[in-house]
Amino acid sequence: MADPSPADQVTSRARAEHRTTVTIVAIDGPAGSGKTTLATVVADRLDQAPLIHMDDLFPGWDGLAAAPALLVAQVLAPIHRGEQPGYRRFDWLADQYAEHVALRGHEYLVVEGCASSVGIARPYATVRVWLDAHRDERMRRGLERDGEMFAPHWERWAAQERAIYAQDQTEQHAHLTFRTDGPEASST
Repeated sequence: MADPSPADQVTSRARAEHRTTVTIVAIDGPAGSGKTTLATVVADRLDQAPLIHMDDLFPGWDGLAAAPALLVAQVLAPIHRGEQPGYRRFDWLADQYAEHVALRGHEYLVVEGCASSVGIARPYATVRVWLDAHRDERMRRGLERDGEMFAPHWERWAAQERAIYAQDQTEQHAHLTFRTDGPEASST
């Protein structure tokens, strides 16, 4: 029998750990590692759980380090206090924050994106997942997804990722880790 898929493993872990009002699943890792793809499946399997994309919180191309605090202040801490969470969505084309997004109540919340389980956000995440792939594969995926708009910013963003993940040791704090590059994809 084949090993369970990453989505099966994450969903099972979230259901097993569900002891709080809201179980938070954070899917982290560098750009292009497959976080959005996995998170979409996991949110669907967790009874259509709300899904937050960290891309909606980053304050622009140089804002990775600010994202965990924004996530905590706008979403995670309010959930912890039993309040209605929501956040201001960042409009990348206008390079400014746009509308407020209210999150519907649910027993699960999936947060995906770079820095979703970093630093002050970590204690709020019931299940922490780390995804990674070879740099060239991640870059190919990122450019395929975001087009040429992302190309001039790739190295600048990657440098921020390396810095924040090295300082935080994010992968080592994950409950589940997965490689997503090709047939050698694996989990630990």
